[in-house]
Amino acid sequence: MNRWCAALISCALLGLCACSETTEPPAASATYSRVVTLAPNLTELVFAAGAGRKLVGASAYSDYPDIARQLPIIGDAFAVDQEQLAILQPDLLLVWESGTPDHVVDELRSLGYNVEVIRTRTLADVADALRRIGELTDSAAQAEIVANAYNAGLRNIAMKYESAEDLRVFYQIDRRPLYTINDEHYVSDLIKLCGGSNVFADLDELAPAVDVEAVLERNPEVILASSDAGPEAFTDWERWPHMAANQYRNQFLIPADEIGRATTRLLVAAEAVCDSLQEARERRTLAVTNPA
Repeated sequence: MNRWCAALISCALLGLCACSETTEPPAASATYSRVVTLAPNLTELVFAAGAGRKLVGASAYSDYPDIARQLPIIGDAFAVDQEQLAILQPDLLLVWESGTPDHVVDELRSLGYNVEVIRTRTLADVADALRRIGELTDSAAQAEIVANAYNAGLRNIAMKYESAEDLRVFYQIDRRPLYTINDEHYVSDLIKLCGGSNVFADLDELAPAVDVEAVLERNPEVILASSDAGPEAFTDWERWPHMAANQYRNQFLIPADEIGRATTRLLVAAEAVCDSLQEARERRTLAVTNPA
């Protein structure tokens, strides 16, 4: 798992990532021309909305599209380079609701910066985020086109798998300690989109820690993980051959860059998740009809 993802998980577990809602956001009619983003997914969404030309700075790990790598780095969600920020003189800062702590947002606002909190927790939030960024950067028409295409892609995938047989799915964020996601996370949306059920959908925290016993009790038929977990992502589970996911050989890695950020590239992640779950159904059928 890369440092960015690990930091965000820690932030979520500590309850630090819900941004302050006490200050009013910029008016919907206001548009801005010097924008800085404090999360890589927001950088990507600004480009997708057709406003990349207005970006003057971005957070660390902003590497998509390639041109984003040329932007001055202003730190990350947890530590902002105030000197660099003052040099860039942005008229709008975009921060990520699930990844920027309250105290960072409050400090930036206290310094006089316009701060817009962007929510990208669910699949539907991505389209809303695109439209909001379009409004703020005078690129609403382009943002609407991209948002509509994204939503159409989701609908097409949903229609393809609307009659698919259900599968119990465990999404493993990291091995040690063991983290997963609840039903409020966009990865859980992806699982549902593809006809699966998140076995930990009912938990309260967005990225909860779970223990091995809890996973075994819920007996997932599929285990998914991001590809940055590496080839050893599932080795710890080999000790429990009777778990359904092991019996069916249903462990799959999903491309990290696509599933790791809430952007329009979640359509690519959705295809990867759906392909994996479809293969899992076939393996389950084969194991049930031809037991060893």
